[in-house]
Amino acid sequence: MTELKTDILVIGAGSGGLSVAAGASQMGADVVLLEGHKMGGDCLNFGCVPSKALIASGKAAYAHAHSSAFGIGDTVPQVDFAAAKDHVRDVIAQIEPMDSQERFEGFGVKVIREFGSFVSATQVQAGHYTITARRIVIATGSSPLVPPIPGLDQVPYYTNETVFDLRDKPDHLLIIGGGPIGMEMAQAHARLGSKVTVIEGMQALGKDDPEAAAVVVETLRNEGVAIHEQSLVAQIRGSEGAVEVVTENGEIHKGSHLLLAVGRKANVDQLNLEAAGIEQMRNGIRVDDALRTTNRKVYAIGDVAGGMQFTHVAGYHAGIIIRSALFGLPSKAKTAHIPWATYTAPELAQVGMTETQARAEYGDRLEVARFDYHHNDRAVAERKTKGFIKVMVVKGRPVGATIVGHQAGELINLWSLALANNLKMGQIAAMVSPYPTIGELNKRVAGAYFSPRLFENQTVKNVVRLVQRWIP
Repeated sequence: MTELKTDILVIGAGSGGLSVAAGASQMGADVVLLEGHKMGGDCLNFGCVPSKALIASGKAAYAHAHSSAFGIGDTVPQVDFAAAKDHVRDVIAQIEPMDSQERFEGFGVKVIREFGSFVSATQVQAGHYTITARRIVIATGSSPLVPPIPGLDQVPYYTNETVFDLRDKPDHLLIIGGGPIGMEMAQAHARLGSKVTVIEGMQALGKDDPEAAAVVVETLRNEGVAIHEQSLVAQIRGSEGAVEVVTENGEIHKGSHLLLAVGRKANVDQLNLEAAGIEQMRNGIRVDDALRTTNRKVYAIGDVAGGMQFTHVAGYHAGIIIRSALFGLPSKAKTAHIPWATYTAPELAQVGMTETQARAEYGDRLEVARFDYHHNDRAVAERKTKGFIKVMVVKGRPVGATIVGHQAGELINLWSLALANNLKMGQIAAMVSPYPTIGELNKRVAGAYFSPRLFENQTVKNVVRLVQRWIP
């Protein structure tokens, strides 16, 4: 057994763990990084990157069949599904070097390709190494949740970790789960020529603003995706190429392939957390606002910390850890300014409170500013007029923003900035946007907030008339 001592031990080489390792090492700390599976974690290999690459293939196919509005003849796309998967692999391959073992060793990080398991409050065993660390960061992420559905263990199924290895186009893809992953994969596969059925136990995109989610659901249905809501799965049966999903309300959905997209579970099974005095919750490791576990020398970040499960949250958490563990400065993680997006077409993005949440919190003090895409000239030119932006405002400051429409994931950045820095709507309205851009929507919704105050206010009109009489 080889014994190592280090300042910072990072367990997990996903986005959060890599950010901590790179930052800490380059700032002078001695860092050991453990990864028992793939460098880059879920996001690079099974999540964000491959899903967006497949969505891009679907978008290209859809454009072939829907060009006539631009004066280009519609054509039936000739989809090579295996080649689309080659595109996915190529995208991953281009990004892989940024997350590679060699790159991080170049930063001075000692990378050990083994899973880690606690043997004491300050020690972790990984392969033939026993590592003692002053501070330990758990960044092991999450994995697809496989629910205990009767019959599931007898039927072939896919998750986000395996679906991108599928080289033959599914004739009819059944997707259990109507959250972001399920809806993104539904639209991508439908655009690439598969018949798709989504089976959701509650409401599709149920964590998002209902009005905005309805725009996405309607669009997918119009593109041919069958979406069954309030359909809890009771049983799965069949065999390879002939799968049946039976719901509690008696529906039977038949398809050729099955994809599970019902949520995520924290990766903690191999950590032996009890040996380190680290408590777990149902959805992950218990942490405080500073991301410390019940063992004060150990932090948990990203998905494994049981909060918002997004790659950018793990990156944000990494910055909290750098400030706390390296410099000993107080630093707390916040969530009010954390955005998220679903990359369907149209996209759906949110930061801060939804309208429902804000009304419950602020009541009559809440004002909702809204601007529709069909009033944006660039959206009209691009034939992307479906959608809207609405901003929840209290005493002149935004407390949340919902966007559904073209490039919603890009537009939401500004509102994350506004919430993070406590900006006022007047500061957003003062921004000048180039014309014509989709980004102009952000300025126009701020203008919509002020319009009633300026154009429907009799006092303002009286002052203007008075001034006009006295101006020479």
